[in-house]
Parts: sequence; C-alpha cells; structure tokens
Amino acid sequence: MRRTLKFLHTLGAVGMMGAMAALLAALTLVPAGASGLGDAGVARMLGAVAGWVLLPSLALTLLAGVLAIAATPAFHDVGWVWVKAATGVLVFEGGLMAVVGPLQAAAKSGAASLTAHALAAERHSLWLLLAVALANVALGVWRPRFSRSVL
Repeated sequence: MRRTLKFLHTLGAVGMMGAMAALLAALTLVPAGASGLGDAGVARMLGAVAGWVLLPSLALTLLAGVLAIAATPAFHDVGWVWVKAATGVLVFEGGLMAVVGPLQAAAKSGAASLTAHALAAERHSLWLLLAVALANVALGVWRPRFSRSVL
C-alpha cells in the first residue's frame, strides 16, 4: 500500500509540474501587448491543459500524500511531512484559484476575459506554484531532520 501511494503521489507530482511547465510555455507565446488571447483556440487549449491535466494531477498528489501520511505511522511525528502537507494544500488551493479557474473561465468565454494583466498574473502564479512544488520535491527527497514540535 505504501509503495502504491508513493507511486501515485509521484505520478501526480510529475503531471502537475509538467502541466505547469506546459502552461508557462504556452503563456509565453502570447504577445506582451495583447488585450486578450485573441484566439479562442489557444484559450480552449489552456483551459483543457488546466482542467484535464493540472486539476487531476493536483488532486492525485494531494490525496495520495494525505493517505500516505495516514497509512504510515512513522510520518505522524516527522516535521518535513507536515511542512510538505501544508505547502501541498497551498499548491492545491493556489492552483484551483489562480490557474485552473481563470483559464477554464477564459476558455468558456472565448478568451475575452484574459487580458495582458491577467496573463501576467497567471504567469506569476504558475512560477510561484512551481517553486513551491519543487520545494516539496526537495523535502521528500532530502527529508530534513526537524521534529513536529519545532513547527
């Protein structure tokens, strides 16, 4: 069970970070002075990546991580696990509120709602979420030694 949860958690993290990188790459192709995406097809593609790849990956990563904590008694008093859990919840919430929601709304409205200002906010949100996700990977790999009582 533990290995299955670890595999699912890792699979979700790969999908999540890959979707973030794909969205960042796609958003860099939008001209800086654009008043909107201008192309409903691009908006639909961004919405599809957010809804079909990023959202399920976020959910899988968070769910598998929480289940792994619950299923592994050794994780209950380890500080890095709780830091990872807290930042994982932040990545999930940030991904929903700052990325998935706006991109899916733009896809449904035909791209009119994504202005140059909103696109810059999307890029910044994605970079921040990607940095936190990378920090979570680092915590899982290096597992720094600090107890839960220090937190």
